[in-house]
Amino acid sequence: MAAVLSKEILGCSSIFDQQRSSSFLSAFSASDSSKVLLVPNLQRRWSKSSCSTRGKVVAAISEDLVKAVPGSGGDQKSVKFKVRGVLTVRKNIKEDFKETLVNQLDAFTEKIGRNVVLQLISTEVDPKTKAPKRSNEAVLKDWSKKSNVKAERVHYTVDFSVDSSFGIPGAITVINKHQKEFFLETITIEGFACGPLHFPCNSWVQSKKDHPDKRIFFSNEPYLPHETPAGLKALREKELKGLRGDGKGERKLSDRIYDFDVYNDLGNPDKGVDLSRPHLGGEKIPYPRRCRTGRLPMDTDMHAESRVEKPQPMYVPRDEQFEESKQNTFSTGRLKAVLHNLIPSLKASISSDNRDFNGFSDIDNLYSEGLLLKLGLQEEIWKKLPLPKVVSRIKESSQGILKYDIPKILTKDKFSWLRDDEFARQALAGVNPVSIERLHVFPPVSKLDPEIYGPQESALKDEHIIGQLEGMTVQQALEGNKLYIVDYHDIYLPFLDKINALDGRKAYATRTIFFKTSLGTLKPIAIELSLPQAGPSSRSKRVLKAPVDATSNWMWQLAKAHVCSNDAGVHQLANHWLRTHACLEPFILAAHRQLSAMHPIFKLLDPHMRYTLEINGLARQNLLNADGVIESCFTPGKYCMEISAAAYKGWRFDMEALPADLIRRGMAEPDPTKPHGLKLLIEDYPYATDGLLIWSAIENWVRTYVNHYYPNSSLICNDKELQTWYSESINVGHADLRHKDWWPTLNNGKDLISVLTTLIWLASAQHAALNFGQYPYGGYVPNRPPLMRRLIPEETDPEYTNFLADPQKYFLLSLPSLLQATKYMAVVDTLSTHSPDEEYLGERQQPWIWSGDTEIIEAFFEFSSEINRIEMEIDNRNANPSLRNRCGAGVLPYELLTPSSDPGVTCRGVPNSVSI
Repeated sequence: MAAVLSKEILGCSSIFDQQRSSSFLSAFSASDSSKVLLVPNLQRRWSKSSCSTRGKVVAAISEDLVKAVPGSGGDQKSVKFKVRGVLTVRKNIKEDFKETLVNQLDAFTEKIGRNVVLQLISTEVDPKTKAPKRSNEAVLKDWSKKSNVKAERVHYTVDFSVDSSFGIPGAITVINKHQKEFFLETITIEGFACGPLHFPCNSWVQSKKDHPDKRIFFSNEPYLPHETPAGLKALREKELKGLRGDGKGERKLSDRIYDFDVYNDLGNPDKGVDLSRPHLGGEKIPYPRRCRTGRLPMDTDMHAESRVEKPQPMYVPRDEQFEESKQNTFSTGRLKAVLHNLIPSLKASISSDNRDFNGFSDIDNLYSEGLLLKLGLQEEIWKKLPLPKVVSRIKESSQGILKYDIPKILTKDKFSWLRDDEFARQALAGVNPVSIERLHVFPPVSKLDPEIYGPQESALKDEHIIGQLEGMTVQQALEGNKLYIVDYHDIYLPFLDKINALDGRKAYATRTIFFKTSLGTLKPIAIELSLPQAGPSSRSKRVLKAPVDATSNWMWQLAKAHVCSNDAGVHQLANHWLRTHACLEPFILAAHRQLSAMHPIFKLLDPHMRYTLEINGLARQNLLNADGVIESCFTPGKYCMEISAAAYKGWRFDMEALPADLIRRGMAEPDPTKPHGLKLLIEDYPYATDGLLIWSAIENWVRTYVNHYYPNSSLICNDKELQTWYSESINVGHADLRHKDWWPTLNNGKDLISVLTTLIWLASAQHAALNFGQYPYGGYVPNRPPLMRRLIPEETDPEYTNFLADPQKYFLLSLPSLLQATKYMAVVDTLSTHSPDEEYLGERQQPWIWSGDTEIIEAFFEFSSEINRIEMEIDNRNANPSLRNRCGAGVLPYELLTPSSDPGVTCRGVPNSVSI
């Protein structure tokens, strides 16, 4: 049997020659005590290539069925013969007592007929019955014998009896008569003339008592809808209908139903008015749709869905849940341990009279000496928790020491965060490099309604920056593409009155002006801080210039901290959560509902959808919810998701492509003579230069793929599944923006290549660039405070005297408290972590069998090779001293778009999907 499992084939449309078949069967018979039978020739029907072997006699599995086998031609009657399947089932490495008991029960009941039953479905229909040809129903062997096998994967066999006129199986049905579900990874069928047939499954097969319908698994041969073999058409429709459901009732955790709903489950008004939150999605507050769970409404709000609180699981379709082996739950296990165990211990341990940092040494001690915790749990339990920190118990006490890893920002230069050049560098090569824009007009102008928010004019004037422009006038600097801005004025100003009324929250709406120096680096030259206008004569805007003395230097540091706090909020709520998590979810839901597993576009997108629904569900339950981690750790507090929704009003799918985004922000200009057709206006822009390499690699791979399956535009226009997927993604998943005229059409290959490349870019590289640097840059809170607790004092303020007397203390009191900081650090450490089972760009599970199309498999390996070449190019760039934004004394290399990574917090690695 081992040979069946180890056989790696570049698509089963190629024919095994006689010698390879013979050697395979010799190995098979040696390892499985089975013997060899000569079986009649069978012809396989493929849409792309022929697999027929007319006139040949091909080896099958068992000589128990040896019969007189007719040659090719003639009118001889059909002969029954046997073919063998090998099922790979993934098992849990660790089982609790209940699971062990159920497994033993299933092993026992196997003997009385409560087993796993499979049936092959031919691609052909019976000319008499007009129904698909079917094999006999066959029972899986050896389940009870292997019930005690301790391995991650266990292989079982099944023998089918088929007629010589059966054709080629295109689908397999499975019935699970056991008590418990099992995870079916693959099925391989041997014995047909064209060689092994592969059925990638990767799905939980539920017990018949819970889900009576047969499960359907299709072969790895891709088919556009109009190419679907006659024997599979009805099954293709049936499978999709089941995945769509009927939109009614509450979903069970074992369901595989994909549907849409609004974000009406973030608040919990039943627990108190202060936990009520607006519903996101609809005409009042536009927002993308999320996965429907169908839970009952709240008692106090019939339009709000009731909460499922931790540690109870939130519904996502069963196959979207994180895999349950030890490795596959590594990241989420950590997240749950942090949320359910570590944070409560932090709250219990940090008393109200010990809530602030008294000096920078207090922050340093979090990495060196650690934080004293009241564990509240037995030592053995703490040791078992997959916590990301070193937690050691103090002897004979209920306390322990929590140590944080040193963030990467401190590893090369402990004081780099204080420098202006590092502050500017992080706008191009930090964790949020997508907010910076070229300044077209100075002073900048607000787009907010002046009737509500006051004058649109900025307080910035020429005199604020003229001395920092290397002898240029402001107009010359604008025309020379020398001025850049990070502008958070319009996104924050409408919320500032409400934010600043919250306990312990103080914020401005900031604008930061940067100048591009002759070295090609940026330097910040002015920061504008805005508050809502209290009255016609009130002073609501102030400008801080680059410092000239000790007092202005501390003022400048506080202003930069407020900018970073603004930046942290926009990064998390708009650029990270909204653009790469929430806006992708509708496309994923629609793909499962409208694209068959046989559809080539589903096969292309599948690895880029992995785990996204699950992590988004976890986020709704624990991170984005009322009084959750995001609200407690970021400046906007209870208004966090309203700011995210405000950002969605300006979201445009057509601007999410990297080249379009760079042009929109003025960071690049179209130039057909340049690589990627773009001229970057800041040549040393690490996110953009590395990103364009990956964008182009994805685009070339997608172009090869699309052109292979859609040689002409009519195939795209007439592909019902494809068009319905795209239409539903927009009209249902993004219903509130469906009438916008910027949505790309889907009429030809160019359109499809653009849409697919954008989706894959967002799920992989864009998310990686915005996610995996969160702890490396934000784990040292002064570098990137997620919230601020004090405004900057003016000379007339009572606090100004305290500021002058001890500016360091004032700065530290403005930062998050000890509890806020340590809680934030624990969460972003976990969110920055790669799990050991991560699948990176250019990698695939079962890379040789995910598609039965050899040309596409070869093209994928070309793509994979290109990703490896890009990684080497990024390494070279990080060693180039002329690239000052990624190489130099104390400068961190830019590795967030380096494709590969080891497990853990590495500040590098591009997974295929939004999986954490």
